[in-house]
Amino acid sequence: MRAKVRFFARLAELAGTRETEVELGEGLSVAEAFRALCRRFPELADHADSLMYAVNAEYVSADHPLRAGDELALIPPVSGGGPEPVEGLFEVTAEPLDPQRLTDAVRKDESGAVALFLGVVRDNSRGRRVLYLEYDAYPEMATRVMRRIAAEALERWPLTDVAMQHRTGRLEIGETSLLIAVSSPHRKEAFEACHHLVDRFKETVPIWKKEVWEGGEVWIEGEPVVEESP
Repeated sequence: MRAKVRFFARLAELAGTRETEVELGEGLSVAEAFRALCRRFPELADHADSLMYAVNAEYVSADHPLRAGDELALIPPVSGGGPEPVEGLFEVTAEPLDPQRLTDAVRKDESGAVALFLGVVRDNSRGRRVLYLEYDAYPEMATRVMRRIAAEALERWPLTDVAMQHRTGRLEIGETSLLIAVSSPHRKEAFEACHHLVDRFKETVPIWKKEVWEGGEVWIEGEPVVEESP
């Protein structure tokens, strides 16, 4: 019996592959599978303290049991959880983003305000001149988490709709990497919710960026976010 394993961002580079498989013994846990992977890819062990796990596109703990046919994802620090996901426009795509499409998706007759955030690739970071960015993602899980953080916002503010998109692959300076659109009856709630969603997106959605500058490159990773149990 086997389970599929997927690597992303820095971990994929360290392993030299984006996918592999592990043999499943009786009662093999996620942590035990990770230790087996470290014997094959020793560089992974240095990231054990910050690693997050997902099985079949859902965050799990290290003691979660694996079953035949499961998909285990080893991903850099992000966090999950929250209310049930909502329907709507939530996408990860390699194609250029269209702000008008997202605006049209959330615009409603009862909406007096639409707030739209564009995340744009800038030409500098940490005192370095950035040449371009590369984005990696776990698309199936990313869209699921987008829907969940949208549900959080819909519970907190009287919104009429939410939509999100993110690019993957190589993005040049000035290109749009992230779009978040929020509609509501009044502007205050639209601005507040949009701000909140940008922060939650960066904390929780499994998408990573590599900065490439003159003479080097680095994957930008955040700190693990600990979610309190309800």
